[in-house]
Amino acid sequence: MDPADSAAGIAPAGRSSGTRLPPGDFGVVLATLRARRGWSVREFARRAHVSEGQICNLESGLRNPTPAVAAACDAAFGANGELVELAEASRRGARTESVVEAGPVVAGYERVLRELKDIGRSTGPGFVIASMKSIMRILTDAGPHAVGEQRTEIWLLASRFAEYTGWMAQEAGNPAEALRWTNLAVGWGARGEDETVAAYALVRKAFIAQHRGDTDAAIGFADQAAGHPAANPVIRAHAARRAAQGHARRGDAGACQEALERFRSHAAEVIGDRTRHWGPRIENGNPRLIEASCMLSLRRFEPAAALFTAELRHRPAVPADSNSQARFAVRQATALAGVGHLDDACQIVEATLPVIKRIDSATVRAELGQFVEQARTRIARPGQLALIDASAALAIGWQYGQI
Repeated sequence: MDPADSAAGIAPAGRSSGTRLPPGDFGVVLATLRARRGWSVREFARRAHVSEGQICNLESGLRNPTPAVAAACDAAFGANGELVELAEASRRGARTESVVEAGPVVAGYERVLRELKDIGRSTGPGFVIASMKSIMRILTDAGPHAVGEQRTEIWLLASRFAEYTGWMAQEAGNPAEALRWTNLAVGWGARGEDETVAAYALVRKAFIAQHRGDTDAAIGFADQAAGHPAANPVIRAHAARRAAQGHARRGDAGACQEALERFRSHAAEVIGDRTRHWGPRIENGNPRLIEASCMLSLRRFEPAAALFTAELRHRPAVPADSNSQARFAVRQATALAGVGHLDDACQIVEATLPVIKRIDSATVRAELGQFVEQARTRIARPGQLALIDASAALAIGWQYGQI
């Protein structure tokens, strides 16, 4: 079984899997299985020998599958007749209304979005971007067919997909696409009557500016986000974090500490708040790791190394969050190289390189470049030099589009 089959949790065509389908109606199940495989609508249509339009209509709930189409989809996924049975149940409960019932569509695609985020964190952007784009096409096609609050919910969900697609585009090393999807998220969020996405989009723009090396713009966007009329404590906490990192890169330790204090204050306001929000959950972030990252940018290597070592020593490995674990591991290695502990630094990087290659994240590769820069200021043994050169090739290869 290839990795995509394994991720989908079903067997290749003609082989029994014994695995239950994910929850949802036929369209949502179809989208979930396709997302797990990393197939675009076009790729799935090719494998199932049906039209792209049929796939979009099925996944959006605009049409119920005919027996022949259900059988074709079942064969493409190797679902051993389970999709055929689900389609029969869908036909028995088919409705005659001419508009989309948004509730099942929204609930189903919210689950798909959560799954795609898990896949993105563990395998990188390349595996999810095609699925994100095709699902947004389905949602934006379905939006005009819904009415009232149902239309609002569909547009808001499309906005959430667009925001995450912007993040994945940035992870793929395409800041122009990242900005385009972020701006689409703002427009679709407005159709969904949510202005907070406009405030959070400024946080995303601060991050994009930071990674292209424009520190002044990054701080400016973060300050705009914090002062936006629609900003809530979650967004202000994200903005303070971006501002702290920007001031650290500028070398302004005082402004960095003030921003870190704002981050802690806003983060304390949202503890226990489970309402829907934009961006990663603040409570999932570790303030000490954020502080350590700022110390690293300020080139205060000793306190940075101490903080990273203390916080990462007992942090459990979570395969579903390979991206952040790789990012902080490389930062720890950079700090250790900065204080002359090149042996420890190289051991960390050597253990992390396979993950970096697998997730193929532009932001992590940029962090790897910082490690290389610092490690080359130290006297290295031949084996360490080989590791540093391999790390440089990985980082520079991303910058020039060679990987």
